[in-house]
Amino acid sequence: MTASRAQHAVAAVLALAGAVVYAAVSLVRFDRFEIASFDNAIFEQAVKSYAALGAPIVDVKGPGYNILGDHFSPVTALIAPFYRLFPSAHTIVLAQVVLIAVSIHVIALLAMRTLGTLTGVAIGIAYGLSFGLQSAVEADFHEVAFAAPLLALAGAAYVDRRFDRVVLWSVPLLLVKEDLGLTVAAIGVVLWLGGDRRRGALLAGGAVVAMALIVLVIVPGFNAGGSYAYSSNLGGERGLLTTLADGVDRKLATVLLTVAITGLAALASPWILLVLPTFAWRFAGDVPYYWGTEWHYSLVLMPIVFVAMIDAIRRRPVLRWATPVGLVVGGVMMVGSPVAALADPDTYAEPPRADSARLVLSLVPDGASVETDIGLMGHLVTDHTVYWLGSVGEAVPEYVLFDVQAGIGSPTDIVGYAEQAHGGTYALIYNSDGYLLAKRQPQPQR
Repeated sequence: MTASRAQHAVAAVLALAGAVVYAAVSLVRFDRFEIASFDNAIFEQAVKSYAALGAPIVDVKGPGYNILGDHFSPVTALIAPFYRLFPSAHTIVLAQVVLIAVSIHVIALLAMRTLGTLTGVAIGIAYGLSFGLQSAVEADFHEVAFAAPLLALAGAAYVDRRFDRVVLWSVPLLLVKEDLGLTVAAIGVVLWLGGDRRRGALLAGGAVVAMALIVLVIVPGFNAGGSYAYSSNLGGERGLLTTLADGVDRKLATVLLTVAITGLAALASPWILLVLPTFAWRFAGDVPYYWGTEWHYSLVLMPIVFVAMIDAIRRRPVLRWATPVGLVVGGVMMVGSPVAALADPDTYAEPPRADSARLVLSLVPDGASVETDIGLMGHLVTDHTVYWLGSVGEAVPEYVLFDVQAGIGSPTDIVGYAEQAHGGTYALIYNSDGYLLAKRQPQPQR
C-alpha cells in the first residue's frame, strides 16, 4: 500500500490547512486574553527551564517545584531548542499545533493509500476537525499533544502489519505521560491478538513494568511529598464504584460520540481496545472535567479511533458506509466549536478589557517576580518569575496581579492580601477594569 505523489500532496495540504486553522484558534484566543487554565503557563515554565539547560522547575506549582514530580513528561524538552530561539508563549501553543498537524498528515495519508483517495480525504478531514483535536487546542498546550503523531504512526504501522514499527512508535509514549503506559500495554495486547505473541507480550509486560517504575519510584523521587499526587483521584473519598456511577449519562455520551465520529466502524477493529485504558482512568477519576468531551482528555483517543476505522474498512469494505455517517456526526459537533468560531466576526473584535490588560502587563518590569491568578498568568511567564495565588510558599513576590472581574475568586483587597501573606508594605499602582496590581515597597533602612 504505497501512496502516490498526489496522495502525499493532498495529505500535506490537509495537514497545512489544519495547522493554519488551529494556529489561528490558538493565537486569536491568546491575544484576546481568553482564559483556559494555568496549564500553558506551567508547560512554558518547564520548557523555559529546559531551554536554560536546567531542571524543569515550575514555580506556578510552588517555588522550585520540579514538574517531573507531578507528571512524567520529559518529552516536552523537545520544544526547548525552539523556545530558546523564540521565547514566547506562542511557541508553546504552536508546538501543539505542529504535532496535531503531523498526525493529520499521517492519518490522511494512511486512509488514502489504504482505502482510496476520495474516502481517505473524507476521513482525513473528519479526523482533522474531530472534537478531540479542537477541544485540545482550545485548552491550550498539554503534553499529550506528543501522543497524537506517535499513536498515528503506530496505528499506521499496525494497519500495514509492520509490528516492529508499531513497537518503535509505541515505546516513546512512555515519555509523554505516565498513564500512557497502559495504552502501550494495550498495544502489546493487540499485537498478541494479531499473532505476534512474543513481541506483544514483551511490549505489554515491559509497559506495565515501566509505568510502575515511573509512578512508584521516579515521580515520587522528584516530588517533595515523596508520592504520586494523582493516585487519590481514582475513586476519590467515596469509593471506586460510586465514582464510576457518577455522571454516567455524560460518560456514556462521551463514549458514544468517540466512536460515532467514525460511523461506529472503529468498533470492528482490534485497535479500538486502545481506548479502554484512557476511558478507565478518566471515568474512575472523581474529577468531573475528565468525563466529558471538553478539554484535552480526548486528544489521544482521536488517532486511535480513526486508525481503527481505517483498519476496519480495510478488513471489511462494506463498512465504507460509515464514512459519510461519521462526517455527519462530526459536522453536527462543529456547531459552536472553536473552529466554527473563526467564521464569526465577533471573534476578532477587540475585547472590552484588552487595553487595560496590556497596560497592567506593561507595568510589571521584565525579570520581576509576580504572584498572580490565572487571568493573565499565560502572558507573564515568558519574561517574569511567576507564582500562582495559593501556592507561592515562602517566596516574596515583587508584584501581585489579580483579575477580580474574571470570576475566579481572587481577593479584591489586593494590598491587604499581599501584606498579610508576604509581610512588608505593598502599594496599589493599578486598578482598572477588574485588574489590580500591587507593588512591594522598599523597606526603610535601619
